[in-house]
Amino acid sequence: MVASEAPPAEATVEVELPSQPPPPAKDSEDVTLDAILKHLGQFGRFQLIIFLLICLPMMFHAMFSVTYVFTAATVAHRCNIEECDTPDSRFYEKHIEWSIPKNGNDPCNRYTNRDLPLWNETVDICLPNHYTAETEACPGNKFIFRDNEVTISNDFDIYCDDEWKLSMVGTINNLGQFFGIPIGGFVADRYGRSFSIALGGIMGAVLGIVRSYSPSYVWFLIFEFLDNMTSSTLYSTCFVIGIELVGPRRRVLACSVITVFYAIGEVGLAMFAKAFPDWRILLRITYMPSLILLAYFWILPESVRWLLSQGKEERAKGILRRAAKVNKRKLSETMLDKLVLGNRDKLQQSAESRFPIREAFKNFKWRIANCSFCWIVHVLVYYGLSLNVVLLDGDKYNNFAYIALVEIPGFFMPLLIMDRFGRRYSLCGLMLVSGLCCIGTIFAGADQPVLQLVLFLIGKLTITASFQVLYFFASEIYPTNLRNSLLSFCSMMGRFGSMLAPQTPLLAKYYASAPALIFAGAAIVSGFLTLFFPETTNVVLPTTVQEADAIGVKKKPSQAKDLDLVVPASQPQ
Repeated sequence: MVASEAPPAEATVEVELPSQPPPPAKDSEDVTLDAILKHLGQFGRFQLIIFLLICLPMMFHAMFSVTYVFTAATVAHRCNIEECDTPDSRFYEKHIEWSIPKNGNDPCNRYTNRDLPLWNETVDICLPNHYTAETEACPGNKFIFRDNEVTISNDFDIYCDDEWKLSMVGTINNLGQFFGIPIGGFVADRYGRSFSIALGGIMGAVLGIVRSYSPSYVWFLIFEFLDNMTSSTLYSTCFVIGIELVGPRRRVLACSVITVFYAIGEVGLAMFAKAFPDWRILLRITYMPSLILLAYFWILPESVRWLLSQGKEERAKGILRRAAKVNKRKLSETMLDKLVLGNRDKLQQSAESRFPIREAFKNFKWRIANCSFCWIVHVLVYYGLSLNVVLLDGDKYNNFAYIALVEIPGFFMPLLIMDRFGRRYSLCGLMLVSGLCCIGTIFAGADQPVLQLVLFLIGKLTITASFQVLYFFASEIYPTNLRNSLLSFCSMMGRFGSMLAPQTPLLAKYYASAPALIFAGAAIVSGFLTLFFPETTNVVLPTTVQEADAIGVKKKPSQAKDLDLVVPASQPQ
């Protein structure tokens, strides 16, 4: 579920043409990277190996981004009724029906006992007629716990009136992502996609392990912020690599496969949390395996599109040669030379080499604004449903796993609808269905827990599919040398939604339907606004700002042919 952005104005792309002799003169036939990828095999063995490498950090990022659901969870507790309870008392005892409000379900208060001041152990005053209707807070914060779960709540004595501190952990988590995503986007566009994944993954792993040794709540918050600031770019960068390394007809399938591992990571986290209910052990179990990402500095190939956008032509050609060898396809040097020469022409003819970010915000301001708002809503609903489902009746670990597993068909749903209905209508329809499901949970009520859980799951399924379309859509409407930065900017703005999501369970204490109303209203409004995006179905990824600006503008048949924009609609991309 995040799982991932405007970098500062310095995020420019200075193109220095290499000093090697120019490639052979270009003939009448242009060779694009998409054409070469089709020739090599749009999803061959080389791409499969890279995808397997990408799936690992995607899975780790899923666990990193939502560990607070369990590490900062409220533990089930009730007052220790000193005149009734003994050291061997359990959470459920007969006396809680008359000694604790709400039939024993109030975790922070008890009824006063009129005879308690005169009580001694020889007299039994744990009887209904000794209690008044007046309530008082649990004396001395003495509690009896239902389970053996250890979170920062009972480790750092955070209960009742201080429970806002637990919700604050989720907000701090997403505040770290808010600052980290644009930094990660800048690093990915300036220093490379593979470098960004390796750096973010290893730094997040180290900080997560350190966080497990936090001596206090404040130190826990500090490392929660730093951990997510450094690892927040993993999702969007993995997604961009997936978009950039395969041919146009396999992009949807490839990116659906990548994001399945995000759901697998969430399920894994739920199972780890169930097996290791101590938050310190859980963090070490979760973060230590991700130290393997250190090897990615050497083993993960760079994005060819990024290399070409930076003028790193020899490295790009080397990776394409390796792909041809692994995929057992022949790739002539003539095709590579034509690709390089065509790429040089694009870079020289565009006016983007000096201030691309400034020009992008000038040209795409409404596109970026709509995308950012859409991202805020998606993140709010996506994380909000995950956070609120653990409050439903039943095993919270299983509920969380169910809502993570339902994401898997959601990741593949775009395969069935994106090319058939287009990006805009798919995005709009899925958001509307998710919003209606949120409304449905209100009418289902707590007395129909199964129906309520089913509606939660359908809402999560559709918002997941919608999020998948949005990621894909946003990757198609921005040019190559700014794709990661602008995708990351929209994702960064989405952090406002994820900062609000952890606070929604607090609203439920005052009005049970408040979270569902917020999710539904936001999803429906944003769903209709998505219809203002340009349609990108069957459009080749734009390289320059001019090409990105031209998306959605009808072209003459001859222009479309020259730009190699047409892909048969009957074949999945």
